[in-house]
Amino acid sequence: MSEIEQWLIEENFEERVKDRGLIIRGWAPQVMILSHNAIGGFMTHCGWNSTIEGICSGVPMLTWPHFAEQFLNEVLVVDILKIGIRIGVMSSVTWGSEKTDEVKIKRNEVEKKVLELLTEGGGGLERRLKASELGKMAKMAMEEGGSSYNNIELLIHEIKERMHRNKDKAQT
Repeated sequence: MSEIEQWLIEENFEERVKDRGLIIRGWAPQVMILSHNAIGGFMTHCGWNSTIEGICSGVPMLTWPHFAEQFLNEVLVVDILKIGIRIGVMSSVTWGSEKTDEVKIKRNEVEKKVLELLTEGGGGLERRLKASELGKMAKMAMEEGGSSYNNIELLIHEIKERMHRNKDKAQT
């Protein structure tokens, strides 16, 4: 039994939250969840797929990267797109600190950042509006005539052309 499973049982967590929460075991349908109108924000590790899913769903994000490119994706979400708030290591550590792996985020800090993300003050409204705008732009890009749709069409056309050329070369 995993540590988290043991904790859930010992703390009777599922029973305690049954009227206000849901525990999903295994792979969660993240896109479907993020697209639900009850979602006010998304705490993410900033993996590329999660970052794109959050942007396309139009929700502001709390960023908590762990390694590799996740820190770069956090910069995109927080500093460039301005639809996120740092909550993880980089919100608490100065670059060059030798003890970054020992940083623990306190419960009250998480609560503070969640409230900052969800309330209208402190840029919360602007973040939500910008996230919603980006979500709409992403949806438009995927519709017929949109940039993503057109690029996939071009890719398919290019593949067909190359296959046709290779077939012609093979016959000569």
